[in-house]
Amino acid sequence: MKAFETEAGGVGLRGQRWARLAFVWGVWALVGLFFTSQVYFYFIGTPKQLSFPRALAWQMSAVVIFALSTPLVLRLARRYPVERQTWRRAVPMHLLAGTAISAAWAAFHIVIDTAFGGNIAHLKASNFPRLIFVNLDKELLVYWIIVVISHAVDYYQRYREGELRASQAQLQALKMQLHPHFLFNALHSISALVHTDPEAADKMIARLGDFLRLTLETSAAQEVPLRQEIEFLNCYLEIERIRFRDRLTTLIDVDPQVMDCRVPNLILQPIVENAIRHGVSQRSAPGRIEVRAARVGATLRLEVRDNGRGLPEGADATRGSKGGVGLANTRARLQQLYGAAYRFDLSNAPAGGAVVTLEMPLQGPPAGDVRPPRAGLDGASVAGQTRPAADTRAVSSRA
Repeated sequence: MKAFETEAGGVGLRGQRWARLAFVWGVWALVGLFFTSQVYFYFIGTPKQLSFPRALAWQMSAVVIFALSTPLVLRLARRYPVERQTWRRAVPMHLLAGTAISAAWAAFHIVIDTAFGGNIAHLKASNFPRLIFVNLDKELLVYWIIVVISHAVDYYQRYREGELRASQAQLQALKMQLHPHFLFNALHSISALVHTDPEAADKMIARLGDFLRLTLETSAAQEVPLRQEIEFLNCYLEIERIRFRDRLTTLIDVDPQVMDCRVPNLILQPIVENAIRHGVSQRSAPGRIEVRAARVGATLRLEVRDNGRGLPEGADATRGSKGGVGLANTRARLQQLYGAAYRFDLSNAPAGGAVVTLEMPLQGPPAGDVRPPRAGLDGASVAGQTRPAADTRAVSSRA
């Protein structure tokens, strides 16, 4: 276990322990204030009326022993959890430890109550065990309340961790479905060119290798910086430009200020692939794909537009009638990552064609997540040359 987290990672274990201790002492301070009010109002109008400062000192002294002992009780609760597999060993340990700790609490409170009540001279050693036994039930109740709260918090944390693991596993499964989906389509395109244009097929194989290498480098990441996603997309578009030659024109328009914002890994490629399949490949005239990214308030907006035939008349634009695994997985991944805090729309563009609009919370890169630009891939490609994304906001690419 690390003694502390990285510089950008926040508080370390020592800070967390102090925070937990501060929380424990804060809770018992509130309990002491509550008991103070009870004692103060109980003695109002009686011969033993107490001043509020004396009542406060009395009850705060009484809860100090609880605050000091709570970390020990929590440690026992974690070490001996009362569960189906461990209860035979845990219950006797808690009965033994709880009785011993509660007896110590009872002894302490008897002395404190007697001292503040003005009866310390009447406290006799021979009567002490009987008084401890009489007060043992209340102290045991406090012990078991702490144990139950510890178990409840532990169960909740395990439940949340289980939910997180299940969510991560589902996200990983959704993402992994995209790899064979894209790979099969790319191999199909290569097979169509092997005999008619071997040189183009060879270039596509090389670019496919680059794309797969990039995806393997970040296979475990659910989110990547937008500049890295554009790097993936450029690699994919280079494959498609080889395939369609002069029938495909692409434009990537990205605001440099959002280049380091985090986006779901491989979120753009299946959308662009869908646009090419339905907007470019089904028409003889040149096709155009536009990809834009910009900040809109507190959200990041991604937009993919094509100049194809658009959605069929009467289609459900919100759910999207075209697109199979790619768009369905995209929507499911956004739901898993952002809950209701995202937008996914598929609609007809006013000037013709279809447009997919994504909006998600604007998030900066995590520590160490930004990689230096990779030569030849960080900007949009123009006839085999590249320009850094920071130097040009909109670049039109034609193979």
